[in-house]
Amino acid sequence: MMLTLIKNIKKLITVSKNSELKKGKEMSKVSSIDDAWLLIEKNKIKDFGSINDINRIKKIKIIKTIDAEEGMVLPCWCDSHTHIVYSGSREKEFVDRINGLSYEEIAKNGGGILNSSKLIKKTSEENLFNQSINRVHEVIKLGTGCLEIKSGYGLETDQELKMLRVIKQIKENVEIPIKSTFLGAHAIPTKYKHDSDKYVKKIISEMIPKVAEENLADYIDVFCDRGFFNPKQTERILEEGIKFGMKPKIHANELDFSGGIQVGVKMNAISVDHLEFTGEKEINALKKSKTISTLLPSTAFFLGLKYPPARKMINSNLPIALASDYNPGSSPSGNMEFIISLGCLKLKMTPEECISAATINGAHAMELQKDYGTIEIGKRANLIITKKIPSLSYIGYKFGNSVIKKVLINGKIYK
Repeated sequence: MMLTLIKNIKKLITVSKNSELKKGKEMSKVSSIDDAWLLIEKNKIKDFGSINDINRIKKIKIIKTIDAEEGMVLPCWCDSHTHIVYSGSREKEFVDRINGLSYEEIAKNGGGILNSSKLIKKTSEENLFNQSINRVHEVIKLGTGCLEIKSGYGLETDQELKMLRVIKQIKENVEIPIKSTFLGAHAIPTKYKHDSDKYVKKIISEMIPKVAEENLADYIDVFCDRGFFNPKQTERILEEGIKFGMKPKIHANELDFSGGIQVGVKMNAISVDHLEFTGEKEINALKKSKTISTLLPSTAFFLGLKYPPARKMINSNLPIALASDYNPGSSPSGNMEFIISLGCLKLKMTPEECISAATINGAHAMELQKDYGTIEIGKRANLIITKKIPSLSYIGYKFGNSVIKKVLINGKIYK
């Protein structure tokens, strides 16, 4: 029996018994144990408790001991929205924005998503895999213990399939769970610029069946926003995806009150993501649903957009998840510690709310809550050990400086 003990834990964070999605005020309630220990058997949490009840494991033969050295222990981040499979970079657009161009103006000039699409076409599947898996290893070292990855830079059937096959390869070559999302409706290709319905028809009649044939996607996503896909088109695409076993997610209301949130609720989407433009109508729709609101504050930060009204949403008893949106154009970082800092600084969420949003609620947004997102017996031992820090709030406070000392994946220190 392979048993590992983590000892000298200052605080064990997100202790739970039910893995429930946290809504509204519940997000601020983060259970913890001071002066704790945690026992790992193989790749799962076997037991934990305070130093006062460590006697119950004294007769157990411990194979390995990890000294937390008065650091805190919490579950790894659950990043439920990324575009981590891409080729090259887009720093030229970064400079264009500095010089005054908007995200939409760059897109109209053939940049943005269409620029990444050109690069995908020029990149071999092997090269794309090598670039992308390096980024996955990078975010694991930053504390991410489960991850969603979208396609969406292919915008042609063969290129979308290439991206999804790369995601499948990544799933097979890393030790964290990966959820795959088909996002053929990420942008309208130039040749369909004046007939977007024709591209929608191609997604429905050609792309979705082929994605399903190779079993390449858990979810289907649409960018429902001004200048991209309208609610009617979004609904048609999601309906077809559902027929082929892909559950819906939506990019919604990043640029305007697009109707995307309402479509997401109507289609029972797992999550609606971005949500910079969210008013009373959208909140009321979400309150009647099981759909999770996933906020991506680094995108608003990087593009200079307004931030979603997180405080209003939490006060309306909605569940909020936080994710990185890691992508080359609008959020070229997968650092979830920084996302937590932005959640505190820009979304006015408390540190406890941010921790809930980046762990258990993120796990729910990928349907991985049974195995990830909280400290519970039987869950995977994907854990963060922090440096010696004074409080949980210090994680959001110390922005730009990692407080992570060690990351454990399946009970082993990740190197």
